[in-house]
Amino acid sequence: MRTYTPKAEDITHHWWLVDASDKPLGRLATEIARILRGKHKPTFTPHLDVGDNVVVVNAEKVRLTGKKADQKTYFRHSGYMGGEKHIPYRRMLETHPERVIELAVKGMLPKNALGRSIHKKLKVYAGAEHPHQGQQPEPLDV
Repeated sequence: MRTYTPKAEDITHHWWLVDASDKPLGRLATEIARILRGKHKPTFTPHLDVGDNVVVVNAEKVRLTGKKADQKTYFRHSGYMGGEKHIPYRRMLETHPERVIELAVKGMLPKNALGRSIHKKLKVYAGAEHPHQGQQPEPLDV
């Protein structure tokens, strides 16, 4: 038995359109990460980029369940002493709603060069408009 490994010319990347309106953030992010990684394809290979491109619209309408909307914070550090920044979820959603989905999906991808290249195939937009009509993305029901 030989293990099948797809060649570069055998890999096709499709485009998917996801509407994030009133969807729970975690469930939406896991489905997007699965499509980006390529786990929905029978030719999935862990060390190759066989996944598809995903366009997410209406990121400002994503929701959290329970008390997470009041309790969730985003953390970053400048690298200097006392350089911690904690940004509440509500403020992040008001100022940069696309980052909420990008950070949730990024945490579900591999932490290596492959994960960084896969993350570049995610396009998130706050409103309903997007500039990827030419790629003819298929709607994905999440």
